[in-house]
Amino acid sequence: QVQLVESGGGLVQAGGSLRLSCAASGRTFSSYSMGWFRQAPEKEREFVATIGTMVGSTAYADSVKGRFAISRDNAKNTVYLQMNSLKPEDTAVYYCAAHQGYYAGHRSYDYDYWGQGTQVTVSS
Repeated sequence: QVQLVESGGGLVQAGGSLRLSCAASGRTFSSYSMGWFRQAPEKEREFVATIGTMVGSTAYADSVKGRFAISRDNAKNTVYLQMNSLKPEDTAVYYCAAHQGYYAGHRSYDYDYWGQGTQVTVSS
């Protein structure tokens, strides 16, 4: 069982930056691939970024490529999402997810555990 707790959301102006954190419980964090998803009001949850257990195994949605960066610190059981050049369309609840395996990809149903989410609001 893995528990995930997101933090770092908030209100920011367009063009600004935020860094989201997701702290995971348990002693086997390094064996989990991690992902970030988001859900805007009245829209379906969508993939944002993922990072596998091996160095360099990352992937991004086209909408955030070049602006967002996912990283992990296994010593701290934490995954991060650095968000730069934020746009109003990035406004959503951001969720952290974990998959017990070396790589999960962009499909939400491949992930086994989910956090409660953190709100990100980008004003124009």
